[in-house]
Amino acid sequence: MTERNYSGPDSRRVQQMFAGIAHRYDFLNHFLSLSVDRRWRNAAARKVRDLAGPTPPTCLDLCSGTGDLAIALQQHLQTQIIASDFCHPMLTRARGKFGRSAIRVVEADALDLPFPNTSFDAVTMAFGLRNLEDPYRGLCEINRVLKPHGAAVILEFSKPVLPVFDQIFDFYFRAILPCLGGVISGDSTAYQYLPDSVRRFPDQEQVLELLRRAEFAETGYKNLSGGIAALHWGFAHKSPPKLGGE
Repeated sequence: MTERNYSGPDSRRVQQMFAGIAHRYDFLNHFLSLSVDRRWRNAAARKVRDLAGPTPPTCLDLCSGTGDLAIALQQHLQTQIIASDFCHPMLTRARGKFGRSAIRVVEADALDLPFPNTSFDAVTMAFGLRNLEDPYRGLCEINRVLKPHGAAVILEFSKPVLPVFDQIFDFYFRAILPCLGGVISGDSTAYQYLPDSVRRFPDQEQVLELLRRAEFAETGYKNLSGGIAALHWGFAHKSPPKLGGE
């Protein structure tokens, strides 16, 4: 599987699946990852801060789900943030967590964003890129709404790189996690989808190539927890990306 022939899951299936597990999503994220997911999101927020420089950036958090990354961004940046997702039950949970914070919620599809060109200094996405029906188109949309030289920071599950550890993690991820997630959430399909989708998704270098093809520059990535997840980034070019990918 390469970044050029990868196709994501059906959007309606993803929307329905996350709607069905929204009520247990946060608990399961933290429980099944031993709260390592919190550290990953904080790493993403710090990366946005580092790339943005001294001026507080206006941020769009795509595929925001229940809002954990948007909250981390607010804590690290103290700036204007929009949390966006196309799954209403997930955003309902996010609104409850945001309380009186300044985080704004917009229900929208990451493949067809309702924002004008060059609207944001930074766009983030945590564990959403592999769930897009067309990840390349999603990255083109991110490029479109970013200001010139605006930063995209993408947190996603990836391919472990440490010998032996990758085999231990693979056993947990494919055999144990789906069972635990299914029992606790009541939806075994959703937690079997997780390892299946990660297995099919391009690796770290291939995601970098996908960013470059969507006309991001100065791209890079950093493995987190031995490559279980990876943080990818790039800066927007303002020549319009070609949806044909050429």
